[in-house]
Amino acid sequence: MRYDEPLFRPPSEADSFILQATLGCSWNACTYCAMYRGKHYQVRPLDQVLADIAEAGSRFAGEVRHVFVADGDPLGMDPGHWEPILLALATSFPRLRRVSTYATARNLLEKSPAELRRLRDLGLSLLYIGPESGDDATLRRIAKGADAAEHIEAARRAREADMEQSLIFLLGAGGRERSEAHARASGRLATAMDPRFLSTLTLTVVPGTPIARLEDQGRFELPDVHGLLTELRWFVEEAHPSAAIFRSNHASNHLPIGGRLPRDREAILAAIAEALAGRLPLRPEWARGL
Repeated sequence: MRYDEPLFRPPSEADSFILQATLGCSWNACTYCAMYRGKHYQVRPLDQVLADIAEAGSRFAGEVRHVFVADGDPLGMDPGHWEPILLALATSFPRLRRVSTYATARNLLEKSPAELRRLRDLGLSLLYIGPESGDDATLRRIAKGADAAEHIEAARRAREADMEQSLIFLLGAGGRERSEAHARASGRLATAMDPRFLSTLTLTVVPGTPIARLEDQGRFELPDVHGLLTELRWFVEEAHPSAAIFRSNHASNHLPIGGRLPRDREAILAAIAEALAGRLPLRPEWARGL
């Protein structure tokens, strides 16, 4: 297999076969993200991708159950490019149970309902979507490329196509200035998008990114640890998905916590309160990271 580094995947895809169908990110404008800034976006030639699938199939046919299609937002590929990839995956891995990929509201909205349904029928079943915030002012500031209403419509189309969603929100993305507005609006957006999986990460200001330059100019300030925990509390208070597995245990987070919403809401809020009061230990700073 050929990989163009760096290569990223969600933590939950640690045991998956990673298939790099695109290089970089077609949007690549989010002010906080450094993942693909060194790459020029391109869709890899289909013959190369199919060759990678064939090679992996010859070596791991009976072992692969999950496939994650990289890089940044492969859902933006044309359906005519996706279809032979999904057919080859199903043929090469007889025990395949799930194909997933990163997606954005923009490229979900570019697909027709029939196109999304066709991709689902061929095996694309889980989309990782990072709205990061539900606050439109914050979404504009981080240059996400879609507002809250567009994310809600994108989620509706994914649900109608029977695609599961795993949503990611970023504690701290609104800075101190919009901390509460960002956190509460994010919880409300999580409710409206109603995912199967829901997580919060904590913004890390990466040197060289536009948000780092704003920080250097005094135009952006990340909330302190107490403020970030308070954002987590506000988010959980507002998030009312119908049935979601919730995780806030990424390495970037100060308080590793999780459960199911709505079932475990009160227990999660109680744990956050204990952390805010200093009675529950936080992840040490040396153990945090991207």
